[in-house]
Amino acid sequence: MTDARESRRRNAPAAFARRTFVLGTSAFASALSIATVLGLPFGTRSAFAFSPPAGGGFDAFIALTKELCGRTQLDPALGKRIYEALVKTDNAFAQNVAAINAWLKSHGGVPRDTVTAALQAAEPPLAKTVGQIMRAWYLGLVGESPTVKVLAYERALMFDPVKDVLTVPSYCRDVPFYWTRKP
Repeated sequence: MTDARESRRRNAPAAFARRTFVLGTSAFASALSIATVLGLPFGTRSAFAFSPPAGGGFDAFIALTKELCGRTQLDPALGKRIYEALVKTDNAFAQNVAAINAWLKSHGGVPRDTVTAALQAAEPPLAKTVGQIMRAWYLGLVGESPTVKVLAYERALMFDPVKDVLTVPSYCRDVPFYWTRKP
């Protein structure tokens, strides 16, 4: 009898871990089934959530950019400058924006980070347009060398992830040789 008790006491942590796993899995499955019955999105985007304006104009461009970047707000003045510069550098840009919006609407479950790869396989010119849009917003650059235009620097989206701890690199943050003083 003592050996049986000792064996149960040694196996108790493993049994507790199994019970916790089974209970957690059951709770998740229950929540998922209830969400499905009620028609609630549970951890995924609705396939029909993306509804851009028709055509390839500025509003359609902003809607596409918000969808690709996963943002709800963008700088409208910078957006206008980027849109106008991209239209000047690529004659088919507005048509490509409309085509990408239509493609995203019909492929509503494609994750943002795989849109370029999915388009590369199906529609390479549209994948190139997505790259141009992302480069313009995140790096502030439009065009190819030697005629690259810098449209944004401090307002480029590449600085957003670290803006709470780093300042945007610039010419000088203080008086000359400020870094030589002890903090």
